[in-house]
Amino acid sequence: MLLRPFSFATLQRALAEGWRMANATRGVSIGYSLIFVIAGGLIIGGLLRQGWTPFIIAAAGAFMLIGPAILAGFFGIAQAHEAGEKTGITSIFHGFSQASGALWALALVCGLLFMIFVTDAAILYAYMLGDVPVWLGDLQPAADGVARFVRWSAVSGAVVAFLLFCVSVFAVPLLCEQRAGLVEAVVSSVKGVFSNFIPAISWAVLLSTAVIGSVFLLPLLPLTLPWMAYASRALYREVLPLA
Repeated sequence: MLLRPFSFATLQRALAEGWRMANATRGVSIGYSLIFVIAGGLIIGGLLRQGWTPFIIAAAGAFMLIGPAILAGFFGIAQAHEAGEKTGITSIFHGFSQASGALWALALVCGLLFMIFVTDAAILYAYMLGDVPVWLGDLQPAADGVARFVRWSAVSGAVVAFLLFCVSVFAVPLLCEQRAGLVEAVVSSVKGVFSNFIPAISWAVLLSTAVIGSVFLLPLLPLTLPWMAYASRALYREVLPLA
């Protein structure tokens, strides 16, 4: 499988193409994203109600661990648009139905990594903060335990997210289009990251900053999530061209 090198110029083109596709499919893309906005709002609201405010930061980071599994829906929308077909909920379902069954195995890995991270974060929270409620107003100035929890959960999350990024950044698109089996897709993804390490890590940082920042400011997520999803698709198409 042809694996092309990519640079910061490639990332710029991918962002431009992602923005174009997000605007061209704005209605259905925002509608699909609203599913995750509502879920995020319920999770954040529950954490605030329980007085587990610092855990919101870990929960926002955890979204990056399950995010790859939702790309198939955006792929279905983009494919329908490029084919000149009407985009809608059927496009989303079609994206998932045409994906390789191995995508669900990779999604299971994402889920396991998500559970590992959340469990570690919960243990850290219990150890550093105990069962004392921390309300939104208690974060300024932040208590020492809160600062330590945020710092160490960020380190733990970064390690898990890096592993998942390497495995999934190009593997998920390959599986969405059934262009490879699970092992070949993962190997190609890891090769793509390590043979272009600096731009790949820059892309990872950009993705995580845009998405996690939007989770904190939920009204932005329906705009940034499709943009980043379609930009990821555009980058994949440049690195692993169809022909």
